[in-house]
Amino acid sequence: MLILNAVVAIATWLIGYHYPELVTTYSRGGNYFDSLAAFFIVGTIIYTLIEFQSKLCLKDEENKTTQRMFEQTATALVNAIDAKDAYTHGHSSRVTDYSRKITEISGKSKNECDEIYYTALLHDVGKIGVSMEIINKVGKLTNEEYETIKQHPGMGAQILESISECPYLMTGALYHHERYDGKGYPNHLKGKDIPEAARIVAVADAYDAMTSQRSYRDAIPQHIVREELVKGIGTQFDPEFAKIMIHLIDLDSEYKMQECISGSNVTASVGLHCESIYDNCTDGITITRKKATIRFCILPDRGFSEKVCIPTLIIFDALDGKVHPGEESNKDLLYYEYAKLRLDGTFTNLGARKVEFKACDQKRNNEHQKHREKKYKIEAVRNRDHVLVRITTGAQVFEGIMALPDTARYVYLSISGEHCEIHNIAVETAAEDTAPDSIPRIAEEISYSKDCLVGDLPNIEVDGPRLVTSEGITIGDDMTLSFHTKSYPTARLIWHCPYFCIFSSANGQVDGEDYHEYLLLKLDGENWDSAENVENQVNVKHTQDFKGWASWMEQNKQGLDCSATIKREDNKIIMQTENLGIILDSVTTILDDVSNVSIALTGDQCAITNIRIQRA
Repeated sequence: MLILNAVVAIATWLIGYHYPELVTTYSRGGNYFDSLAAFFIVGTIIYTLIEFQSKLCLKDEENKTTQRMFEQTATALVNAIDAKDAYTHGHSSRVTDYSRKITEISGKSKNECDEIYYTALLHDVGKIGVSMEIINKVGKLTNEEYETIKQHPGMGAQILESISECPYLMTGALYHHERYDGKGYPNHLKGKDIPEAARIVAVADAYDAMTSQRSYRDAIPQHIVREELVKGIGTQFDPEFAKIMIHLIDLDSEYKMQECISGSNVTASVGLHCESIYDNCTDGITITRKKATIRFCILPDRGFSEKVCIPTLIIFDALDGKVHPGEESNKDLLYYEYAKLRLDGTFTNLGARKVEFKACDQKRNNEHQKHREKKYKIEAVRNRDHVLVRITTGAQVFEGIMALPDTARYVYLSISGEHCEIHNIAVETAAEDTAPDSIPRIAEEISYSKDCLVGDLPNIEVDGPRLVTSEGITIGDDMTLSFHTKSYPTARLIWHCPYFCIFSSANGQVDGEDYHEYLLLKLDGENWDSAENVENQVNVKHTQDFKGWASWMEQNKQGLDCSATIKREDNKIIMQTENLGIILDSVTTILDDVSNVSIALTGDQCAITNIRIQRA
């Protein structure tokens, strides 16, 4: 015990005494960590702590103390490593958190989760040997510099391989840049030949690399990050662990990354002060078929008349639901302004097909005459390609109708103003959708299936994720389901395509009574585990006809004919389809006693037409 305490004390002193010096040396671009002595110190600290922790029988409290000491020592080392890169502070800790979450969801034991924790924490220890000039270089690395960067997995393994009691530690360091298809480095391992821990860390590391600010680029938006993970399934990443990471993004419980697709959870700031339009704006309030009612008050700044201090509504779309003035060309945000509506009756068309604005009933409100504070009520609702906004003030009612340029973009409403304080903002959303004919049409309806062939089922246009679904088709012994699909002009992601949905319900329709969904399979190969009592085996294969995702998405926009063979063998549903070089094979084994099983078509930002069923 005395020896252990002495070792812990020495290790703590080394880190505590040298850590500021190490960070200072990093920040000045020095090579303190390039020395063999530094490698020896680092290796000795970790090695000694783990050796004593694993070999000595300690009381619970002493064991906990030693564990905390080890964690603090390892974390101090990792912080020193991360400090080399001014743009990635906390990288190793974030990768550790993501890796542990992936491990937990995949069903690993507590001991396995703990091993992944330390493996991920130390995965970048080899960067000790890479100069700060290379790590922080702005712009593309030279071939020589890239080769130097590629040496850090081997350097990390050299530091950690002497820890005989914990051989798993070096796997993350050595193999986290291997690729599932064998095109990684340093050893070009392929598939399951790559240690499982390294396959987990590789996904977490790539995720954090994409979502972190770098010296040569901003953080990549969530929709592109998700798409890159989907594209990398089975090539760059282990399919199982990549799917879990994508699932974590979709859950959006901690990562705050998911796009808003619903108007049922609208929020807005409680108050703000505006010197001019765009100077300060509320977050966007989503406008959908569920009518949103927004109430707020304004108080003009002293020295300004009420005629000057008029609020303005900005109607727009952006991936983050926020106003970005002057950033209409920002492809990452996809910012687009439809119109500005000054609440004195001035409507400015910025990107809508057509707008109409008129004054309605005149109202009398004595309270309005007594106070400088003015109250407004805004009612806004959308029906596919039309939006209605109704403004009620203390004296007047205005109504504006706007014809949108498409049906797939989102619509947000933000409040701004000039020389006024906007406060007491309250937002309510109706529980039910408004009727489709509730908005008078001022322009021709946008249709992506007009004049298209109609098959055995009505054509469908799916403006957003699963917003519309075809009629259900009962699955028999053998059948072929064929259809024509065309992605919308606004489609920008690989999952903007058709989906197959296998389910059962009392009336054979999606979301019918007693609905159970067994498989949702997207044409790009994405699929998720069902919550039902079912087993799914889905194989995705790319043939030589697959010309890459850019070509795949472009051909979907041009339109293509698809067919799927489907058959039922007792409790198994077997389906196969091939489209543009992607082969999808699925076997759905339903473990409950279900008599009628159906399939339906849905999707995201696509029109599905000429749906035909051929039975053997």
